[in-house]
Amino acid sequence: MPTKKELLTNPIQHIDIKQHNVVPLVDAMANMAYSSRDLNRAAKIYEMMLQDKDCGVILCLAGSLISAGLKQIFVDLIRNNMVDAIVSTGANIVDQDFFEALGFKHWIASEEYKYGAHDADLRDLAIDRIYDTFIDEDELRICDDTTKIIADSLEPRAYSSREFIHAMGAYLVKNGKTPANGGADSIVLAAYEKNVPIFCPAFSDCSAGFGLVAHQHQRTAAGKPVVAIDSAKDFYELTKIKLENPVTGLLMVGGGVPKNFAQDIVVAAEVLLGDDADVAMHKYAIQITVADSRDGALSGSTLKEASSWGKVDLAWEQMVYAEATMALPLITGYAFHKEAHAARTGKNFATMLEPVTA
Repeated sequence: MPTKKELLTNPIQHIDIKQHNVVPLVDAMANMAYSSRDLNRAAKIYEMMLQDKDCGVILCLAGSLISAGLKQIFVDLIRNNMVDAIVSTGANIVDQDFFEALGFKHWIASEEYKYGAHDADLRDLAIDRIYDTFIDEDELRICDDTTKIIADSLEPRAYSSREFIHAMGAYLVKNGKTPANGGADSIVLAAYEKNVPIFCPAFSDCSAGFGLVAHQHQRTAAGKPVVAIDSAKDFYELTKIKLENPVTGLLMVGGGVPKNFAQDIVVAAEVLLGDDADVAMHKYAIQITVADSRDGALSGSTLKEASSWGKVDLAWEQMVYAEATMALPLITGYAFHKEAHAARTGKNFATMLEPVTA
């Protein structure tokens, strides 16, 4: 059996859309059929979102995306004012992005490992597998411990996940985990610096959860107050953004909780303003997914279905049935190289929300 060092040899390389002008390719797809034409329309809708200066762009992330090599895309979207708020699973933000910001990597698993035949051997080596990607479990424990350190440093109270992730960004700066100091760029750092709020509605379902459990266990045993995550505050804060910026667009990678959470702020705004309120549905919406709609599950439910709930307008919506590592670089690369963001300034949504105090 290979050693741990031998297995963790080839790191995942994050694709850089800045290096690949895909505009001619995506334009050619307009004259094809099936998913190619859908992808072309989605790319043009994203271009429209960015050219609409009133539109606040909300990026939704589900599935294992950063470990798969998509991190640089999200960093570039943030740094080029191509996204104004993020709703994500905790795994993408903490176990994968913050994990890499701490100096760790994800690794390519060779062909014989991705179907599970050697998972027991991997367990013995403390290597975790995501299909054809490896993660060092010992390094993940360091990530867990770091979230506890951050929790320990905060004033004991209830925080939205957005507030806690803001504190994670501050931790990276304070500890020199930045490109200026030779470190890796990250979603958490870029969002911290660009005032892009990140929400993880199921925040404890990730590496941060282990750190928070350890924090609460230690503090409770000592009779001390604790830091907690308030998911209702997450919902309220994102809804406040919708109220302040009525024109919104969704770029959704995968489905699940981030998709529903972002769509639901339209209904939440109506609840806050009253039944007679005329709250605008999300004007633009794109979803990249491989899920099927036939079982009624959320990840595969169509954007047209969301319109029946009063969440998504039908004029500029597009489902793209494709795997994210193939579709997302084309959609975002198209908008980037068309310079759809050239006249756009960031919405700085984080500045309208409660500041984080240590």
